[in-house]
Amino acid sequence: MPSPRQWAEQGRILRVTTWEEPIMHRVCAPVNDFGPDLHQLVADMFATMAAADGVGLAGPQVGVDLALFVFNCTDADNRFHFGVMCNPVVELPDGDARNLEAGDEGCLSWPGAYGLLARPDRAICRAVDENGAPVTVTGTGLLARCLQHETDHVNGVVFGDRLSARARRKLNEQRDSLRHLYPADWPVSPKGRPEPST
Repeated sequence: MPSPRQWAEQGRILRVTTWEEPIMHRVCAPVNDFGPDLHQLVADMFATMAAADGVGLAGPQVGVDLALFVFNCTDADNRFHFGVMCNPVVELPDGDARNLEAGDEGCLSWPGAYGLLARPDRAICRAVDENGAPVTVTGTGLLARCLQHETDHVNGVVFGDRLSARARRKLNEQRDSLRHLYPADWPVSPKGRPEPST
């Protein structure tokens, strides 16, 4: 498999959709065609994720109604993992094996806003890759959070849906206060700089 950088070099940067758009709130269609068009989409997604400084990016986040995501992030031991997950299904521990870890979570589709969210600290994600071959990724730490977050996206769930009404209001306030920094086609056009304080 190409590295994230090699994928990105073959792709073009796409606009990242926002939570306000309907595609972010519906279950995505399964990936059934593993040909050149999918490979180009994967390259575009890696290029977009890199431009936006993200660790994961799902199909609906670039306006595509397909159940896939790309990722490039570290696990609990600071080891990098990357890949392409089509038609992902996440398995989470239960009973005594279930340990929730609270952490700040953000989303490229609601940029600049972070909310404290507890998720299981381990996750197994089963999918197929860009060629249709089965793949299983076991995640800990940030990788576990990423696998859950991105699989949520292909199921029409944004992480704000998992927050209390009060926490969601705070998240939206953060986003609104920073909205002026993100052009309508971000990250095709780069993020702006805050005005210097006087």
